[in-house]
Amino acid sequence: MKRDIRDYAFPQRSTEGNYADNLETDVLIVGAGFSGIYILHELRKLGLKTVIYEASNEIGGTWRWNCYPGARVDSKVPLYQLSIPETYKDWTWTTNYPDFNELRAYFAHVDKVLSISKHVAFGSTVIDAHFNQTTSRWTIKTKDGRTATAKYFIVAAGVSAKPYIPDYTGIDSFRGEIHHTSFWPQEDVDIRGKRCAIIGTGASGIQVTQAWGPVASSLKVFQRTPNYAIPMRKVDLTAEEQNNQKPLYPQLFEMREKTFTGFLCEFTERLTCEDSPEEREAFYESRWEAGGFDFSTANYKDALLFPDSNRLLYNFWAKKVRARVDDPKVKDLVAPLEPRYFFGAKRSSLEINYYEQFNRPSVSLVDIHANPIAEITETGIRLQDGTLHEVDVICLATGFDTTTGSMTNMGLRSVTGSTLADDWKAGAHTYLGLTVSGYPNMFHLFGTHGPTLFSNAPTTIEIQGRWIRDAIKHMERQGIASINPTEAACRTWKKQITAFSKASLFPTTSSTYMGGGIPGKAYELVSYPGGQPLYARQIHDALPAFAGFEVRKNDGETATNKEPHTIDATTDFLLRLFGMPPLEE
Repeated sequence: MKRDIRDYAFPQRSTEGNYADNLETDVLIVGAGFSGIYILHELRKLGLKTVIYEASNEIGGTWRWNCYPGARVDSKVPLYQLSIPETYKDWTWTTNYPDFNELRAYFAHVDKVLSISKHVAFGSTVIDAHFNQTTSRWTIKTKDGRTATAKYFIVAAGVSAKPYIPDYTGIDSFRGEIHHTSFWPQEDVDIRGKRCAIIGTGASGIQVTQAWGPVASSLKVFQRTPNYAIPMRKVDLTAEEQNNQKPLYPQLFEMREKTFTGFLCEFTERLTCEDSPEEREAFYESRWEAGGFDFSTANYKDALLFPDSNRLLYNFWAKKVRARVDDPKVKDLVAPLEPRYFFGAKRSSLEINYYEQFNRPSVSLVDIHANPIAEITETGIRLQDGTLHEVDVICLATGFDTTTGSMTNMGLRSVTGSTLADDWKAGAHTYLGLTVSGYPNMFHLFGTHGPTLFSNAPTTIEIQGRWIRDAIKHMERQGIASINPTEAACRTWKKQITAFSKASLFPTTSSTYMGGGIPGKAYELVSYPGGQPLYARQIHDALPAFAGFEVRKNDGETATNKEPHTIDATTDFLLRLFGMPPLEE
């Protein structure tokens, strides 16, 4: 079983060009997924020499790693794709929610039309990086011993590069086949006629259950916490209907940046209490039938702020789900009458026929909340009460050290010599969700303190990618050697995230939103909660004067610029946006 990205060792393709030791470049990007591809595309326009280090053997980011059974994106196309015309002009999808095979084909197409691979060094896993204040350059080292230097260092590793594998006693003794969903074998696993187990009921656990339920000899799904999953409403798409819509794509891509989540949907302006019970039921029904995240992100705007409003939403969801499950005991586990947590406090997954799998005689649900896993044995999974579930194949759908783990797992070191893993042990600090104090000229996107977990990925990536491009352009034009966000600016940026967190229902539940439930990890909201339009406005207030940064010019002159005034007012604005009074200090 692979446990870490460092466990992979793809053959080095060359010792020259992007693969050369002591490589010197203007920009070095880590990761060749959506983020790395987009920022590479933007930086090439500036004429900067740019290289991507990618740990895998092809581009595609998470879609090169995620090939577990049933793996499928939970964001709709055409919004879940790049807005670059060359990438969509001659491309069409087969469904509104493509699977990993189709997404891989999409990235191969992107590579063909944008010539990405010629800028990539594949099989390059970063294990150390630090900034030299004398030369104003980063030194980056790979697992295989190569070194590169760059003026600008961009982390585009996404939110799910570091899987979480619980430290189960005896896990290495299991004689069957065991894999984590994030590092699933490319050749898949044949489970026909086998006894299978899935530990975890997050997004990947649900998708594997849907794939394995009809095939496995027997399937046991180990659930600690129910997933408040929402119907995906997957439909087939024709090339003709997509090609007819393509003249509107520029407007669609522009519109997605005007909505809170980066999709073409928005919270209703009404509060839950403003509608009568009959009106509310009809509205819930319309959101349910729409499918996808419309049920959560195009619903009443106060559902994640007030317990009473949230309970009404949960009651509707539970009624719908319970009607699809035959066994009363299973009903009470997957959709209990008394909610285990507030609806939306954990990220709901999208499902196609997940709940119907438990109506199969070969599929059972094991409650590991009441009876936790005690150990993995040679033949199966033993629970705390001594019950042994003997299985042939185990799927670990236990998630990730989400958002922050992708960066803290890379060996990044500050100008004082501390590691980012240590710097963030008590809690993450960033400025604008793009930079970190003590790490000059380092940028990250679709990561910590950006709109990340509350957004459609390509929308956030393009907003942040343009900012990074503009910041680098201004640095080059103004003769700036380095920028380093001040600690005060980072504290102010986090203040608004913390304020919204305290006013919401998110802190009531251990979830990816609050850091992923990783033992020992800081419990805090890790994504910017104010929506795409406000986020775009705030980050651009910092340019071109680099407000909130310590700026060092090429001639050695150093200045600290004032923080943008809009940040101080954002907390109150954000709360009023959701119909709440401002917080007291």
